[in-house]
Amino acid sequence: METYSRISELNLHLNLLDKAWMAWYEYMQNDVLATGIMSFVMNEVVYFGRALPWIIIDRIPCFRKWKIQNSNDAALTLSFCPISQSNFQRSDVPFPHWTKIAYQVAIFFIMEDAWHYWFHRAFHWGPLYKYIHNIHHTYSAPFGLEAEYASPIEVMVLGLGTVGCPILWTAFTGDLHILTMYIWIVLRLFQAIDAHSGYEFPWSLHHFLPFWAGANHHDVHHEKFVGNFASSFRWWDYMLDTEATPEAMKRRREKRQKTAAVKKTQ
Repeated sequence: METYSRISELNLHLNLLDKAWMAWYEYMQNDVLATGIMSFVMNEVVYFGRALPWIIIDRIPCFRKWKIQNSNDAALTLSFCPISQSNFQRSDVPFPHWTKIAYQVAIFFIMEDAWHYWFHRAFHWGPLYKYIHNIHHTYSAPFGLEAEYASPIEVMVLGLGTVGCPILWTAFTGDLHILTMYIWIVLRLFQAIDAHSGYEFPWSLHHFLPFWAGANHHDVHHEKFVGNFASSFRWWDYMLDTEATPEAMKRRREKRQKTAAVKKTQ
Protein backbone atom coordinates (compact mmCIF):
# COMPACT_ATOMS: atom_id res chain seq x y z
CA MET A 1 0.00 0.00 0.00
CA GLU A 2 2.91 2.33 0.69
CA THR A 3 4.23 1.82 -2.83
CA TYR A 4 0.78 2.43 -4.31
CA SER A 5 0.29 5.63 -2.25
CA ARG A 6 3.66 6.98 -3.35
CA ILE A 7 2.97 6.24 -7.03
CA SER A 8 -0.52 7.78 -6.76
CA GLU A 9 0.96 11.01 -5.43
CA LEU A 10 3.57 11.20 -8.19
CA ASN A 11 1.31 10.12 -11.09
CA LEU A 12 -1.98 11.95 -10.77
CA HIS A 13 -2.65 11.61 -14.52
CA LEU A 14 -2.91 7.79 -14.29
CA ASN A 15 -6.15 5.91 -13.61
CA LEU A 16 -6.66 3.38 -10.81
CA LEU A 17 -5.68 0.34 -12.85
CA ASP A 18 -2.60 2.08 -14.28
CA LYS A 19 -1.45 2.96 -10.75
CA ALA A 20 -2.03 -0.56 -9.41
CA TRP A 21 -0.11 -2.04 -12.35
CA MET A 22 2.81 0.36 -11.89
CA ALA A 23 2.85 -0.24 -8.12
CA TRP A 24 3.10 -4.03 -8.62
CA TYR A 25 6.14 -3.74 -10.88
CA GLU A 26 7.69 -1.13 -8.60
CA TYR A 27 7.13 -3.34 -5.54
CA MET A 28 8.62 -6.46 -7.18
CA GLN A 29 11.71 -4.66 -8.52
CA ASN A 30 12.06 -7.44 -11.12
CA ASP A 31 10.00 -7.23 -14.31
CA VAL A 32 10.51 -10.87 -15.28
CA LEU A 33 9.50 -12.18 -11.84
CA ALA A 34 6.57 -9.76 -11.59
CA THR A 35 5.29 -10.81 -15.02
CA GLY A 36 5.81 -14.51 -14.30
CA ILE A 37 3.89 -14.47 -10.99
CA MET A 38 1.07 -12.41 -12.46
CA SER A 39 0.86 -14.71 -15.50
CA PHE A 40 0.67 -17.87 -13.39
CA VAL A 41 -1.96 -16.48 -10.99
CA MET A 42 -4.05 -15.09 -13.86
CA ASN A 43 -3.98 -18.37 -15.77
CA GLU A 44 -5.00 -20.53 -12.80
CA VAL A 45 -7.68 -18.15 -11.50
CA VAL A 46 -9.25 -17.71 -14.94
CA TYR A 47 -9.01 -21.39 -15.90
CA PHE A 48 -10.53 -22.85 -12.75
CA GLY A 49 -12.77 -19.84 -12.12
CA ARG A 50 -14.29 -20.05 -15.63
CA ALA A 51 -14.74 -23.83 -15.32
CA LEU A 52 -16.52 -23.53 -11.95
CA PRO A 53 -19.89 -22.35 -13.38
CA TRP A 54 -19.99 -25.42 -15.66
CA ILE A 55 -19.29 -27.70 -12.69
CA ILE A 56 -22.22 -26.08 -10.85
CA ILE A 57 -24.50 -26.24 -13.91
CA ASP A 58 -23.76 -29.97 -14.23
CA ARG A 59 -25.34 -30.41 -10.79
CA ILE A 60 -28.55 -28.50 -11.63
CA PRO A 61 -31.17 -30.70 -13.36
CA CYS A 62 -33.02 -27.86 -15.13
CA PHE A 63 -29.95 -27.21 -17.33
CA ARG A 64 -29.85 -30.79 -18.64
CA LYS A 65 -32.09 -29.92 -21.59
CA TRP A 66 -29.24 -27.87 -23.05
CA LYS A 67 -26.63 -30.59 -22.51
CA ILE A 68 -25.34 -31.76 -25.91
CA GLN A 69 -24.47 -35.29 -24.73
CA ASN A 70 -26.26 -36.91 -21.80
CA SER A 71 -23.09 -38.50 -20.43
CA ASN A 72 -21.60 -36.73 -17.42
CA ASP A 73 -17.87 -37.43 -17.22
CA ALA A 74 -17.04 -34.31 -15.22
CA ALA A 75 -14.12 -34.86 -12.89
CA LEU A 76 -11.47 -32.66 -11.32
CA THR A 77 -8.31 -32.80 -13.44
CA LEU A 78 -4.99 -31.05 -13.09
CA SER A 79 -3.33 -29.58 -16.11
CA PHE A 80 -0.07 -28.20 -17.33
CA CYS A 81 -0.56 -24.57 -18.31
CA PRO A 82 1.87 -22.83 -20.68
CA ILE A 83 3.18 -19.49 -19.47
CA SER A 84 5.15 -17.09 -21.63
CA GLN A 85 6.79 -13.72 -21.49
CA SER A 86 8.54 -11.94 -24.32
CA ASN A 87 11.27 -9.41 -23.70
CA PHE A 88 9.89 -7.38 -26.62
CA GLN A 89 6.56 -6.69 -24.93
CA ARG A 90 5.82 -3.41 -23.11
CA SER A 91 4.72 -3.34 -19.49
CA ASP A 92 4.60 0.42 -18.99
CA VAL A 93 1.62 2.72 -18.37
CA PRO A 94 -0.71 4.19 -19.50
CA PHE A 95 -2.29 1.18 -21.18
CA PRO A 96 -3.02 1.15 -24.93
CA HIS A 97 -6.41 2.32 -26.18
CA TRP A 98 -9.16 -0.34 -26.09
CA THR A 99 -9.55 -0.25 -29.88
CA LYS A 100 -5.90 -1.16 -30.33
CA ILE A 101 -6.26 -4.03 -27.84
CA ALA A 102 -9.41 -5.23 -29.62
CA TYR A 103 -7.94 -5.42 -33.13
CA GLN A 104 -4.74 -7.08 -31.90
CA VAL A 105 -6.74 -9.70 -29.96
CA ALA A 106 -8.90 -10.33 -33.06
CA ILE A 107 -5.74 -10.93 -35.12
CA PHE A 108 -4.45 -13.36 -32.47
CA PHE A 109 -7.72 -15.32 -32.59
CA ILE A 110 -7.38 -15.70 -36.37
CA MET A 111 -3.69 -16.65 -36.18
CA GLU A 112 -4.17 -19.15 -33.35
CA ASP A 113 -7.16 -20.75 -35.05
CA ALA A 114 -5.03 -21.57 -38.11
CA TRP A 115 -2.22 -22.94 -35.93
CA HIS A 116 -4.66 -25.02 -33.88
CA TYR A 117 -6.43 -26.45 -36.93
CA TRP A 118 -3.29 -27.83 -38.59
CA PHE A 119 -1.59 -29.17 -35.47
CA HIS A 120 -4.81 -30.57 -34.03
CA ARG A 121 -5.44 -32.30 -37.33
CA ALA A 122 -1.87 -33.65 -37.27
CA PHE A 123 -2.45 -35.02 -33.77
CA HIS A 124 -5.18 -37.24 -35.22
CA TRP A 125 -2.60 -39.02 -37.38
CA GLY A 126 -2.05 -42.62 -36.13
CA PRO A 127 1.12 -42.56 -33.95
CA LEU A 128 0.58 -38.97 -32.75
CA TYR A 129 -2.99 -39.80 -31.74
CA LYS A 130 -2.00 -43.06 -30.04
CA TYR A 131 0.88 -41.68 -27.98
CA ILE A 132 -0.08 -38.02 -27.47
CA HIS A 133 -3.59 -36.85 -28.37
CA ASN A 134 -5.40 -39.92 -27.07
CA ILE A 135 -5.21 -38.53 -23.50
CA HIS A 136 -7.37 -35.54 -24.43
CA HIS A 137 -10.00 -37.88 -25.84
CA THR A 138 -10.35 -39.84 -22.60
CA TYR A 139 -13.87 -38.41 -22.30
CA SER A 140 -16.23 -38.55 -25.27
CA ALA A 141 -18.56 -36.05 -23.58
CA PRO A 142 -16.37 -33.02 -22.81
CA PHE A 143 -16.62 -30.75 -19.77
CA GLY A 144 -15.00 -27.40 -18.94
CA LEU A 145 -11.94 -28.60 -17.02
CA GLU A 146 -11.06 -31.00 -19.85
CA ALA A 147 -9.94 -28.06 -21.99
CA GLU A 148 -6.35 -28.46 -20.80
CA TYR A 149 -6.52 -32.14 -19.86
CA ALA A 150 -3.93 -33.40 -22.33
CA SER A 151 -0.41 -34.68 -22.74
CA PRO A 152 2.23 -32.07 -21.78
CA ILE A 153 3.55 -32.39 -25.34
CA GLU A 154 0.15 -31.49 -26.79
CA VAL A 155 -0.34 -28.65 -24.33
CA MET A 156 3.05 -27.19 -25.28
CA VAL A 157 2.50 -27.57 -29.04
CA LEU A 158 -1.04 -26.17 -29.11
CA GLY A 159 -0.22 -23.69 -26.35
CA LEU A 160 2.59 -22.37 -28.51
CA GLY A 161 -0.12 -21.10 -30.86
CA THR A 162 -1.66 -19.14 -27.99
CA VAL A 163 1.54 -17.51 -26.71
CA GLY A 164 3.53 -17.70 -29.95
CA CYS A 165 1.15 -15.62 -32.07
CA PRO A 166 1.54 -12.48 -29.88
CA ILE A 167 5.30 -13.01 -29.74
CA LEU A 168 5.44 -13.36 -33.55
CA TRP A 169 3.30 -10.23 -33.87
CA THR A 170 5.71 -8.37 -31.57
CA ALA A 171 8.74 -9.57 -33.52
CA PHE A 172 7.32 -8.03 -36.73
CA THR A 173 5.64 -4.90 -35.34
CA GLY A 174 7.54 -4.22 -32.11
CA ASP A 175 4.25 -3.04 -30.64
CA LEU A 176 2.45 -5.12 -28.01
CA HIS A 177 1.64 -4.39 -24.38
CA ILE A 178 1.73 -7.29 -21.94
CA LEU A 179 -1.82 -6.33 -20.86
CA THR A 180 -3.05 -7.06 -24.40
CA MET A 181 -1.45 -10.50 -24.20
CA TYR A 182 -3.14 -11.11 -20.82
CA ILE A 183 -6.54 -10.14 -22.23
CA TRP A 184 -5.93 -12.40 -25.23
CA ILE A 185 -4.99 -15.38 -23.03
CA VAL A 186 -8.02 -14.81 -20.76
CA LEU A 187 -10.37 -14.75 -23.77
CA ARG A 188 -8.63 -17.79 -25.26
CA LEU A 189 -9.12 -19.68 -21.98
CA PHE A 190 -12.79 -18.63 -21.95
CA GLN A 191 -13.15 -19.91 -25.51
CA ALA A 192 -11.44 -23.24 -24.78
CA ILE A 193 -13.45 -23.90 -21.62
CA ASP A 194 -16.75 -22.90 -23.25
CA ALA A 195 -15.99 -25.13 -26.26
CA HIS A 196 -15.56 -28.04 -23.85
CA SER A 197 -18.53 -27.11 -21.66
CA GLY A 198 -20.86 -29.64 -23.28
CA TYR A 199 -23.76 -27.18 -23.38
CA GLU A 200 -25.57 -25.58 -26.30
CA PHE A 201 -27.72 -22.60 -25.24
CA PRO A 202 -30.07 -20.45 -27.34
CA TRP A 203 -27.77 -17.53 -26.50
CA SER A 204 -24.55 -19.32 -27.49
CA LEU A 205 -22.27 -17.05 -29.53
CA HIS A 206 -22.41 -19.05 -32.78
CA HIS A 207 -26.14 -18.24 -33.08
CA PHE A 208 -25.09 -14.60 -33.57
CA LEU A 209 -21.73 -15.24 -35.30
CA PRO A 210 -22.32 -18.21 -37.64
CA PHE A 211 -18.58 -18.65 -38.26
CA TRP A 212 -17.86 -19.07 -34.53
CA ALA A 213 -17.22 -22.70 -33.56
CA GLY A 214 -18.60 -23.06 -30.04
CA ALA A 215 -19.49 -26.07 -27.91
CA ASN A 216 -21.69 -27.92 -30.40
CA HIS A 217 -18.89 -27.80 -33.00
CA HIS A 218 -16.24 -29.22 -30.66
CA ASP A 219 -18.59 -31.59 -28.87
CA VAL A 220 -19.13 -33.49 -32.13
CA HIS A 221 -15.35 -33.82 -32.46
CA HIS A 222 -15.15 -35.55 -29.08
CA GLU A 223 -18.16 -37.72 -29.85
CA LYS A 224 -17.04 -38.83 -33.34
CA PHE A 225 -13.24 -38.51 -32.85
CA VAL A 226 -12.96 -36.99 -36.35
CA GLY A 227 -13.35 -33.61 -38.04
CA ASN A 228 -14.05 -30.19 -36.52
CA PHE A 229 -10.36 -29.57 -35.81
CA ALA A 230 -10.43 -25.76 -35.51
CA SER A 231 -10.54 -23.99 -32.16
CA SER A 232 -12.46 -20.73 -32.59
CA PHE A 233 -13.86 -20.51 -36.12
CA ARG A 234 -15.52 -22.83 -38.61
CA TRP A 235 -13.97 -21.66 -41.88
CA TRP A 236 -10.93 -24.00 -41.96
CA ASP A 237 -13.13 -27.08 -41.48
CA TYR A 238 -15.59 -25.77 -44.06
CA MET A 239 -12.97 -24.91 -46.71
CA LEU A 240 -11.01 -28.17 -46.27
CA ASP A 241 -14.13 -30.34 -45.93
CA THR A 242 -13.33 -31.66 -42.45
CA GLU A 243 -16.62 -30.70 -40.86
CA ALA A 244 -18.27 -33.47 -38.86
CA THR A 245 -21.76 -31.98 -38.76
CA PRO A 246 -24.81 -33.86 -40.12
CA GLU A 247 -25.12 -31.22 -42.87
CA ALA A 248 -21.50 -31.75 -43.96
CA MET A 249 -21.91 -35.51 -43.96
CA LYS A 250 -25.06 -35.18 -46.07
CA ARG A 251 -23.19 -32.89 -48.48
CA ARG A 252 -20.35 -35.43 -48.85
CA ARG A 253 -22.82 -38.28 -49.37
CA GLU A 254 -24.65 -36.38 -52.11
CA LYS A 255 -21.30 -35.53 -53.73
CA ARG A 256 -20.27 -39.20 -53.74
CA GLN A 257 -23.63 -40.22 -55.21
CA LYS A 258 -23.31 -37.58 -57.94
CA THR A 259 -19.75 -38.72 -58.74
CA ALA A 260 -20.87 -42.37 -58.89
CA ALA A 261 -23.77 -41.44 -61.22
CA VAL A 262 -21.39 -39.57 -63.55
CA LYS A 263 -19.06 -42.59 -63.71
CA LYS A 264 -21.94 -44.89 -64.60
CA THR A 265 -22.93 -42.71 -67.56
CA GLN A 266 -19.38 -42.70 -68.97
